[in-house]
Amino acid sequence: MDDVERVFREAHGRAVATLTGLFGDITLAEDAVQDSFVTALDRWPREGVPGNPAGWIVTTARNRAVDVVRRSRRGRELTEHIATDRLRAEPTAALEDPELVPDDQLRLVFTCCHPAIRLEHQVALTLRLIAGLTPAEVASAFLVSDETMAKRLVRAKFKIKAAHIPYRVPEAAELPGRLRAVLSVLYLVYNAGADDVGRRDLRAEAIRLTRVLVALMPDEPEAVGLLALMLLSDARMPARGDGACVVLLKDQDRSLWDHSLINDGQSLVLACMRRRRLGPFQLQAAIQALHCAAPRYEATDWPAIVRFYDRLLTVMPTPVVALNRAVAVAETEGPEAALLLLDGVADELKEYHLLHASRASMLERLGRPQEAAEAYDRAAAMARTDADVIFLSRRLAEFAVGHAGPPGRRGCLAGCGSVRG
Repeated sequence: MDDVERVFREAHGRAVATLTGLFGDITLAEDAVQDSFVTALDRWPREGVPGNPAGWIVTTARNRAVDVVRRSRRGRELTEHIATDRLRAEPTAALEDPELVPDDQLRLVFTCCHPAIRLEHQVALTLRLIAGLTPAEVASAFLVSDETMAKRLVRAKFKIKAAHIPYRVPEAAELPGRLRAVLSVLYLVYNAGADDVGRRDLRAEAIRLTRVLVALMPDEPEAVGLLALMLLSDARMPARGDGACVVLLKDQDRSLWDHSLINDGQSLVLACMRRRRLGPFQLQAAIQALHCAAPRYEATDWPAIVRFYDRLLTVMPTPVVALNRAVAVAETEGPEAALLLLDGVADELKEYHLLHASRASMLERLGRPQEAAEAYDRAAAMARTDADVIFLSRRLAEFAVGHAGPPGRRGCLAGCGSVRG
């Protein structure tokens, strides 16, 4: 089951994009891919995983979609339409062609992010179709019920069909107006993988699609900034642990960082700086670059990081940015100043576990163990990943047995340029 699910997740976005290109119907494509997954669950444990599992999924899904089309009222017309050279061609070729696949997936991203669709529906649909998250996982990302998210996804797909939204990359003149939504969605796809170190496939897909977007729009510094942000974050993933527990930035073995990715990301950040058109993704990338430039945690240029957070707050005044800035302020002005800033966004982030984890860290550094333990307890109750729950529960247990350690020696989960770790 685990192997089948892993392969399916990795192939989901490509398969849906390929079939949408063939049939022109997102719902048909998604349903056919889901059916292929059910078939794989039945056959692979008995027959073994095929040599090209992704190609197998596309082939099986394509055959299923053809059967559905043939049974429809317009069966003859659509069957003739899809019986083209491209459909008859072996679908694995589309998966292996480096030009075709990103193009199909990028078209699907732009379709999902059409301005006629509400922003929250754009993000949810892309996480479902491109990232391959289950409806329940997408619901969790939005902190809504499974039923609510299921309705959103249905409405979004209906809107695409009813409004005749084209399945294409927009013309050059349309691209700037569509860029912000697409960048935001690709960022969320990456973060869906960053929250689970085992989901390297999600991060790789997000990075690859962002590279395609940068090639398509080389003069857009925010696209370059997003690519830099992803590369710099991914460079540190090997030191973040195996997914079973969290390794904080201050405790990471920096020799495990991928310095080739760091060099690439820092070069992109410098190119952005020279353009002097700094937007949210470029500023977050700059913060990441400063973290990656420090040979050890104590050598981090915290005053520069705080200054970048100051600029980020002017263009992206969100409570999460304010939280991350507060954690950086703790390194320049001390935990008491940081705690005051955290309390300022407490009402807006009261359901966010990183707020309580950050408060717990500051209270611990201030020598207030009882309050810190209570904050760790709230954070553990709200954490969304097993690794975070384990980390926070361990911290709480250390307080319970009286081994919290001296103030100022513990790190916190937040505060790394809006991408944790």
